[in-house]
Amino acid sequence: MRAVTGRQVTRKVVARQWPILLVGLFLIAAFGLVAAGYWRRGALVMAIGVGVASGLRLTLSEDRVGLLAVRSRTIDVLTTALVSAAMLYIAWTIDPLGTS
Repeated sequence: MRAVTGRQVTRKVVARQWPILLVGLFLIAAFGLVAAGYWRRGALVMAIGVGVASGLRLTLSEDRVGLLAVRSRTIDVLTTALVSAAMLYIAWTIDPLGTS
């Protein structure tokens, strides 16, 4: 019986869960922008990340979507698309604080 290494486990997790990891990278970048004081850009990147999640949930099969599958495909896609659209609207329409 062969021992399973940490590298093999990591590869297996990344291979199965790459959709949620990709969305997570968008969210990390967004939070970094917000922390640096660029909250509108951060909100835009976050909205794009949620939109990517919606697109991945719509296009990937059930066995490939991984942790992006929460409920039915229709509910997941509608929810993430609406959240993404709302965030895009907010990021584009609210005036930045302290600027003219």
